[in-house]
Amino acid sequence: MTTTPALQTVGLTKSYGDHAVLRGVDLTVPRGSVQALLGSNGAGKTTTVKILATLLRADGGTATVAGHDVATDPAGVRRAISLTGQFAAVDDVLTGRENLLLVAALRRLPRPRAAADDLLDRFDLADAAGRRAATYSGGMRRRLDLAMSLVGDPAVLFLDEPTTGLDPQSRAEVWRTVRELAGRGTTVLLTTQHLEEAEHLADRVAILHEGRVIADGTVAELRRLLPPARVELVEKQPSLEDVFLAVVGDGPTARDQDGDRR
Repeated sequence: MTTTPALQTVGLTKSYGDHAVLRGVDLTVPRGSVQALLGSNGAGKTTTVKILATLLRADGGTATVAGHDVATDPAGVRRAISLTGQFAAVDDVLTGRENLLLVAALRRLPRPRAAADDLLDRFDLADAAGRRAATYSGGMRRRLDLAMSLVGDPAVLFLDEPTTGLDPQSRAEVWRTVRELAGRGTTVLLTTQHLEEAEHLADRVAILHEGRVIADGTVAELRRLLPPARVELVEKQPSLEDVFLAVVGDGPTARDQDGDRR
């Protein structure tokens, strides 16, 4: 097995005029893992993703993706990655299957229909394959968007705040999908402002603040940065999200105690 990281940045910098957004970002992501990148608005999360996806040039430092340097081998990087932004890149006029066939044609796959059918099955969209995407729910659109991102089996998937604007049910669907992708060996870099999302999905979490990674580790390792917790007996009340999901039929009977999907 190769020990080359799926993603690695060293001293990455980027400024817009006099405003420094990235001030030396160092990050290493092992292959087949889910890495969350946390930070407030303006911390540089999206800028980092854009540089790694070859959509933006860094001012300094180095970055490699799947062994390809983003500055000297951008074509190699693009062949190895896929990017899902905050808003679904789905063509509403096309059906679910047609959206996938379009991406398969752009990636020049030898058997586009077989690839489309496989992804429709994997993402529970086979029954809706012939419907226009405009008729899909928010969760279905996001699942289709993720399926489109996986045409050609990219080694690395960038998810830039993938649950923005989604309702709790749709968000739970996306979470389940990301777990399945990780289980299949896809490396995922997830940017999010939702701490609960990172805690549920990520193998490792990096915290980006004022253009630098100030903490990086597993959730357990990051918790050890704080003083030991006191043990107290408290009555656990259901959250409003638990109530909502229970009322609409996707509640505690389909969830375990800490909220993970079964």
